[in-house]
Amino acid sequence: MHTTASAGGLRRWRRADLAAHPLRGLPPPDHQSEVFAMNPMKKLFAQTARRARFAARPRRLAALLAAALLAVSLAGCGAGASSSAPASVSAASSAAAQSASAGGGTLTVGLLQLVTHPSLDEIRTAITKELESGAAAKGLTLKIDYKNAENDLSAIDSICRGFVAEKADVIVAIATPAAQGAAKAAAGTGIPVIFSAVTDPVAAGLVSDESAPDLGATGTSDAIPVGEIFDLAGKLTPDAKKFGLLYSTGEVNSQTVIAQAKQLLDSRGVAYEEKGIASLSDLQTAVTALAGEVDAVFIPIDNTIASAMSTVADICTRAGVPVYVSADSMVADGGLATVGVNYTNLGTQTADMALAALTGTPVSALPVETLKEYSVAVNKDTAAALGVDVSAYAK
Repeated sequence: MHTTASAGGLRRWRRADLAAHPLRGLPPPDHQSEVFAMNPMKKLFAQTARRARFAARPRRLAALLAAALLAVSLAGCGAGASSSAPASVSAASSAAAQSASAGGGTLTVGLLQLVTHPSLDEIRTAITKELESGAAAKGLTLKIDYKNAENDLSAIDSICRGFVAEKADVIVAIATPAAQGAAKAAAGTGIPVIFSAVTDPVAAGLVSDESAPDLGATGTSDAIPVGEIFDLAGKLTPDAKKFGLLYSTGEVNSQTVIAQAKQLLDSRGVAYEEKGIASLSDLQTAVTALAGEVDAVFIPIDNTIASAMSTVADICTRAGVPVYVSADSMVADGGLATVGVNYTNLGTQTADMALAALTGTPVSALPVETLKEYSVAVNKDTAAALGVDVSAYAK
């Protein structure tokens, strides 16, 4: 412990004060004059140290300035790297998409069904099954986003815009109105649309040429052999002289088939009564009226009417009027008979086309496919209620 006199009396210096001072070993500045007076050599030492310290300041400033410049330079480099990041991310996204197509990522299939009824349910089940098995065989990972519009046109639009927003890799649409909505939403996006159960793709505006799709959509057609259905009707109910043609005015697919039926019946000299409905609310009234005016009823592949087929069959069967339909599911729901396609096979073909699109085949290289193998389906219970012999076709 050291002491020295000051105006305030004795002041004590601690060793810690000495150690903490910039000029180690010297007392704090307010007491240096007394120390220097007692020891001139210490004053000389302090002055020398102070000069050295001031001389070092420019070098320290230069070093700090250099460090600052280096930091700015590094920040600039960092900014440059950051500005190039979007290009890298974009390239990575592109590479990811290519990898997904090759089986390295998850591909999204937007699957839209127009409405719930057995034919379309059968198609959807077959599509899903074939997509899953086909993807596994090709090493693809699929996410199937299934939606049902329940015959609501505004819902079709909303669902399809959702598929586009989530950047689905392909949209599969079951039935004509669903396909039209998908094609409209996907136009210009590059997302391929694969349709199923579209009776007349050209009339629906989905393709200009079925052999060379040019509008971003292709798929499978469930075009029916109208002539063969009326031939079957002639065999089962030869006394039917006037047919009722029942369909939905809002479905292009139905309009196409009805036009074919009218042309055929005109060529054969067979009378017919036409009834078009705008919605399901009109159905019961229209069927009841028709059943009182004709000998038999013909219904095309009409999704609206198919969804209420049991109601149609019940009214007509009680009136003693057979109903010829265009799908085996409509026979199962009470129709008397049809000559039609196998919807499981149709769904399987549709899925195969979707898988081709997912693995890089352009839509333009996938012609519309139409099933050419037809089979007769009859409903034995309906036949018994009507007194019609279907033994030649019953399994």
